[in-house]
Amino acid sequence: MIFAMRRNAAIFLILAAPALFAQSDGTVERAAPELSQIVPEGARIEKLGGGFGFTEGPVWIHEGYLLFSDIPNNVIRKWTPDGKFSIFRQPSGYNGSNAPKGALVGSNGLTLDKSGRLTICEHGNRRVTRLEKSGKLTVLADKYEGKRLNSPNDAVYKSDGALYFTDPPYGLAKQDDDPAKEVPFNGVYRLAGGKLQVLYKDLTRPNGIAFSPDEKYLYVGNSDEKRKIWMRFQVKPDGTIGNGKMFYDVTSQSAEGLPDGMKVDTKGNLYCTGPGGIWIFSPSGKHLGTIKPAEVPANCAFGGQDGKTLYMTARTGLYRIQLNIAGVRP
Repeated sequence: MIFAMRRNAAIFLILAAPALFAQSDGTVERAAPELSQIVPEGARIEKLGGGFGFTEGPVWIHEGYLLFSDIPNNVIRKWTPDGKFSIFRQPSGYNGSNAPKGALVGSNGLTLDKSGRLTICEHGNRRVTRLEKSGKLTVLADKYEGKRLNSPNDAVYKSDGALYFTDPPYGLAKQDDDPAKEVPFNGVYRLAGGKLQVLYKDLTRPNGIAFSPDEKYLYVGNSDEKRKIWMRFQVKPDGTIGNGKMFYDVTSQSAEGLPDGMKVDTKGNLYCTGPGGIWIFSPSGKHLGTIKPAEVPANCAFGGQDGKTLYMTARTGLYRIQLNIAGVRP
């Protein structure tokens, strides 16, 4: 009788416990049954490499390889499907000889325009640039109303060619209190037709940025320890944004990590790096589950031949997991 009771209790505990599935290099926490439509049962998190400074800004290049930023080392690194790593560009975000101590000066967010040209958020140089096919670098934005930007962080293109990017102060040694800071806010910007306009000023640390697949909404993460949130804005016909609302709030979460980079799949689900891992949300804002690599991720990107591989830049490493749904890729 005692044995039976213990056995039944054990079964109850197994059934009642959160669905954590051990992987070789992390875990997947399933918060809702719908996650199985996105992350297959038994999906493995795989570590592709490590030993880097701090990885960020992954983007899949259509020729069949991944680029990502290694911020402290001021490098854009290249990973190819044969498992090899190489340096793609150095320096990547700061051309000076003496970087300010405490400033994160390398490149951060990377994306592609409609022509497949690499767009780079350069922390130390405080600008957004485009790498031409010839190898020449074109400065897209470095000043707002004559004042130097803080340190552009992440970027996304709209289908009409307009570039949207965030500009927190992480590239400045003292951030908001740095004497070199010229713009008095940390903004969300739109660059179109050579004109730079600020869209939103009221986030203390705007960071990750992404459009819904139909481009009706723009999502922006806020990497502030005191206000860990994701916002959703309606995109107006003229490309500006309005009706900003809280999409999800994880301020109460104590796990390591803040809202950072994000991506969206073709069904409109969001993949948002945050406390403990990559939080997956339905378009309605329901938390479906969290992908948790062995290191806390800062950004992610869809890649592979079918666009169903999620690559994750996590602290000193690069990871990936195979999914059921393809992502929206630049």
